[in-house]
Amino acid sequence: MAESKGVSKGALDGLFVLDLSRILAGPTATQLLGDLGATIIKVENPRTSGDDTRGWGPNYARDTQGKATDLSAYFMAANRNKLSIAVDMSTAEGQDTVRQLAARADVVVENYKPGGLVKYGLDHATLLKRHPALVYCSISGFGQTGPNSSQPGYDLMAQGYGGIMSLTGDPDGAPMKVGVGIADVMCGMYATVGILAALRHRDSTGQGQHIDLSLVDAQMAWLVNEGTNYLASGQVPERRGNAHPNIVPYDAFECSDGHVLLAVGNDAQFARFCDAVGLKGLSDDPRFDTNQHRIDNRAALMALMCPTLKALARDEVMERLHAVKVPAGPIHDVAEALTSDQAQARGAVVEVPCDAVAGGHVRLLGNPLKLSATPISYRRAPPAFGQDTETVLQMLRRAPDEKG
Repeated sequence: MAESKGVSKGALDGLFVLDLSRILAGPTATQLLGDLGATIIKVENPRTSGDDTRGWGPNYARDTQGKATDLSAYFMAANRNKLSIAVDMSTAEGQDTVRQLAARADVVVENYKPGGLVKYGLDHATLLKRHPALVYCSISGFGQTGPNSSQPGYDLMAQGYGGIMSLTGDPDGAPMKVGVGIADVMCGMYATVGILAALRHRDSTGQGQHIDLSLVDAQMAWLVNEGTNYLASGQVPERRGNAHPNIVPYDAFECSDGHVLLAVGNDAQFARFCDAVGLKGLSDDPRFDTNQHRIDNRAALMALMCPTLKALARDEVMERLHAVKVPAGPIHDVAEALTSDQAQARGAVVEVPCDAVAGGHVRLLGNPLKLSATPISYRRAPPAFGQDTETVLQMLRRAPDEKG
């Protein structure tokens, strides 16, 4: 496996993370730590051919003979900058290997069902007792406590249970999940923040701790304004499609040749918007002169705006509004987004060397963090299943004997 050369040390260089997670939430967290310079050892189960997402097609990187590898697009989305070792934790030998790794780790991340690692002696209580400075992060569907703690966690279930699906989709249609596994991804982001905070505490006190994080808890936390809308009013928020519950107009609007997005955030912008698209005087109408009035009279405003915008071309609307500094934009498909001039300028797509695939590299989504002193690095392509097992075992044999 090729590794990028000439990269600077990241902010987390020297940090050792033992990754016992799979699918998306945990791997998202550990990939982010790896991008920041940490060493990530991913433990995969040989009885299942590794992380489940290795088999989640239909898209796979292909080798030089054109055959599909075990690097599915889904797996590659969250597993760069990691070493993969094949370890069967159901065996005494496998448990001993993981305990030896945990004895050297700064951080352990796992997403087994609560209590699922107790029988292996790899649960947080056991490992923290042996290694008090360890930061141990557990990710589950509903958390380590509560009446649903034993239920399995999947992104779809978290989106449904946590409320976001009730807010997503057409007002007259069915509840709809977000198009990607956003509950998993955001849970991984919260996990990363929690891990860094716990490491800060450990570095100050020498004391590690257990982080208990759930998909559902994280999803409810990012209900943000709609969650607090309910808490403030007692009224259950409605599905509004692309419209905003607190800002009007803020939506997707049909033009003569497509759709345009408008985000008119204040009264001054609304006045400029009206003048720019030929609705002069509308901003002085007492039904629409303030954002609150526009919220109260949303339907009446739409009845006036929509025919006007539908008569104009999309690019013309954007040109007029950009000229008066009113936010307006296109709706890109994935290809348009990732090939846009802005995406290219900001490194939204990166190529990482990978000898195992045709072309010698894989294309991945870039990390959005831009750190001036300790930049993100792409040192390793997502690993083939178990490719680093022998390297890691040799490292354990060379290291001083530490019984976990």
